Amino acid sequence: MRLVTCRIDGEPRAAALIGEPGSERVVDLHAADSSLPADVLGLIQGGPALLDRAGAVAACSSGVPLAEVTLLAPIPRPPKIVCIGVNYADHAAEAGRALPRWPSVFLKAPSCIVGPGDPIVKPPTTEQLDYEVELAVVIGKQAKSVAREQALEYVAGYTIMNDVSARDLQLGKDGGIILGKNFDSSAPLGPAITLVDEIPDPSNLGIRTWVNGELRQNGNTHTLIFDVAAIIAFLTQQLTLEPGDVIATGTPAGVGLGMKPQVWLQPGDTVRMEIDGIGVLENPVV
Repeated sequence: MRLVTCRIDGEPRAAALIGEPGSERVVDLHAADSSLPADVLGLIQGGPALLDRAGAVAACSSGVPLAEVTLLAPIPRPPKIVCIGVNYADHAAEAGRALPRWPSVFLKAPSCIVGPGDPIVKPPTTEQLDYEVELAVVIGKQAKSVAREQALEYVAGYTIMNDVSARDLQLGKDGGIILGKNFDSSAPLGPAITLVDEIPDPSNLGIRTWVNGELRQNGNTHTLIFDVAAIIAFLTQQLTLEPGDVIATGTPAGVGLGMKPQVWLQPGDTVRMEIDGIGVLENPVV
């Protein structure tokens, strides 16, 4: 099953996305069964049994055409967003970075989240706005001190995150990763959370970015330095992951920073991202 948040009658509502691309429909889960939570975070916090019930409700519903609703970020305000830097060898090479011995971790503020189609707003503080397509893991149950072998049991599903970055702030001596990675609209998320029943193994997913129709990133999650299970096992030695937390797993080569000459996002650009089994996340730059 795929979960989305969409605006229905002016309110954000949890919905199931059903059908094939081109004929997709959305089912308002709370409207179809009032015992189900009206938000995606509530559904995930309810655990696998509740998600199974939501899936059964969706399977018996006709829904409305996707074109008739507006998609929002599937979790508009995750409890926390944990990001892994330099997690593809080809991206490490283009950035001039050595391969890490363990995952490099930073956080993004939940207020950075925007949804499909929402604008990425270029802050006046940067001239080096960049994109990063990332497989985002959505945690399904509380996880602490998890062994690598059991780590995927704690995943609810997967979505796409664009880790938008202000490189001059991120890499400048007076900036840093907090300034360079945390600004309004710097974390587009979506379009859907594909649950683990459809992606039981995230280790072989194509991951791509186009800017204004030009293919810039074309990688695969099988080249992650630290895979999803390793990341969860590492993180949970230090902190507790909670249902609805999002982990952005890193980006492959092809970002503007690594181009020769470097190319930065500008107002008027369109960034389109795609990961196999999840869908397309597209946002304009303004």
